[in-house]
Amino acid sequence: MDVMLHAAELLLDKTVIITMILTAIFGLVVGSIPGLTASMAVALLIPLTFFMDPVPALAGIVSVAAMAIFAGDLPGALLRIPGTPASAAYADEAYAMTRKGQAELALGMGLICSAIGGLFGATVLIFGAPALAEIALEFSTYEYFWLACLGLTAAVVVARGDLVKGMASLLFGLILATIGLDPVSGLMRFTFDIETLAGGLGFIPVLIGLFAVSEVLRVVSRTTTESTVGSKQLGNVFHGLGREIWRLKAGIARGCTLGTIIGAIPGAGADIAAYVSYAVAKKFSKRPEKFGTGIIDGIASATAANNASIGGAFVPATVFGIPGDSLTAIVIGVLFMKGLTPGPTVFLQKPELIYAVFLSFFVANIMMVPFGFFAIKAFKQILRVPQTVLMPVILAFCVVGSFAVENAVFAVTVMLILGFIGYLMEENGFPLPPAILGLVLGPMLEEKFLTSMLKSRGDLMAFFERPVAGVLGVVTIAIWMSPVVVAVIRRVVAARRRATTQSDNTAA
Repeated sequence: MDVMLHAAELLLDKTVIITMILTAIFGLVVGSIPGLTASMAVALLIPLTFFMDPVPALAGIVSVAAMAIFAGDLPGALLRIPGTPASAAYADEAYAMTRKGQAELALGMGLICSAIGGLFGATVLIFGAPALAEIALEFSTYEYFWLACLGLTAAVVVARGDLVKGMASLLFGLILATIGLDPVSGLMRFTFDIETLAGGLGFIPVLIGLFAVSEVLRVVSRTTTESTVGSKQLGNVFHGLGREIWRLKAGIARGCTLGTIIGAIPGAGADIAAYVSYAVAKKFSKRPEKFGTGIIDGIASATAANNASIGGAFVPATVFGIPGDSLTAIVIGVLFMKGLTPGPTVFLQKPELIYAVFLSFFVANIMMVPFGFFAIKAFKQILRVPQTVLMPVILAFCVVGSFAVENAVFAVTVMLILGFIGYLMEENGFPLPPAILGLVLGPMLEEKFLTSMLKSRGDLMAFFERPVAGVLGVVTIAIWMSPVVVAVIRRVVAARRRATTQSDNTAA
């Protein structure tokens, strides 16, 4: 108890609070610009942390991460351009709500659920860090393989419309993921002697191209001068929100839980947490056919998951020094820079410092509500801008974002090519989210499969021998087989009904 009180004193210092306020504004600005991810926002903050004490430096990083992930929802909902990869899972859904005149509900729900998810993740971080870290450490290459398979399954589940087209889009993303070096042998493949392809296609240029540039091309092809989402202005983002949150309380709780668990698994992260949570929300929904047409259910669960994953990712990072994602990898670097070694010893040497950082999660997510409200009000001015003015500005941001990530003109070329491909895909009914998740999970799937096969000397049963891997494998295969089983059952039932009808007619 004394440690927590000391931690609270450190956190409530004037310097720490001012730092968190300034970094929160910075995170909102960076996160709302397509291509500039939460990890990039944190990376841009690192030079300033050289001149800060450990608590304000780490509390500032927490504020930037939380705000940036929420801010990615703003362009996703209003322009169908996810500001961060974590927003890509439900950008289509939020934009569909905007087209229906429900932008304030989509953004209000995203804001409140992001704060709820962040607070849930922070609570688990404080009280359950050691237990969750031990679970995460139990994951070997076999578990990671099945986790990647589950994620790819989620990509097809979230795809609306034709299942075959959803699988084709997923396959396209997996093909893009194979470009570059083989993860095991190190051989170059599908590079066509282009040296810049040796490192593979950058995720951010591909994301911007498929979502942002394709949307610009779609708008230009309509040759209209109206504003992007019509003349309707955003109303009260909190109107009717309490009723919807109460209705979706189970889905939000499920998203918080999934986000924290997935975040605690090294190599996963907020984007995978959002995709999986959205897919699970659709699976458990009473009206799954409405997903993709503008329904709040999936947005609530996914936004809770991507912010809860931040707290989850800090579990292995602080307890065992193993980064849960790219963001916590930066945090570990900052800890080392401040003379602190991440791991169990830090809880013995500087417990008040670590718990001050944990408590900063609560402050950052509480701050998110008023700061996010004003960010929505500021960003809504985008609704008034004519498309002839807005689209060139968006395209300019896309070019800057792609170049900033890769520091190469080739990244801009990739973005433009993928933008044209994305435009053609959507014009022909092929959904884009499965392609994005295929690109994200493809390298993990391939690397873990090949490494597992080398360890087991080609024995496929090794994927089921470990308890966790066996459960994940059975669940994944059951999900794969469920459409076939359902189709067979429906045919049998239909055949029996026809036979019963024919016998009744004969008797009559």
